[in-house]
Amino acid sequence: MKSVTVYTTNFCPYCRSAKALLDKRGVAYEEINLARDADARNWLHQLTGMATFPQIVIDGQPIGGFDQLRAADRAGTLDALLAA
Repeated sequence: MKSVTVYTTNFCPYCRSAKALLDKRGVAYEEINLARDADARNWLHQLTGMATFPQIVIDGQPIGGFDQLRAADRAGTLDALLAA
């Protein structure tokens, strides 16, 4: 399985939902909270083109936020995204 990183911030309901979905599917992930790291937030914005949270990155490739994660799960493509 590929590495999954979930970039989060404090008090973020979409962050909690993304982590819950991954937990439910048994997907291991690293959570990185960027609430107090402006430089890292800027870096993430450059990587993903998005300033919202969460941002999910699979093996260095951004897939988007919770809506995109949920859509991939519902479409049955999440497993393919995670396959090694």
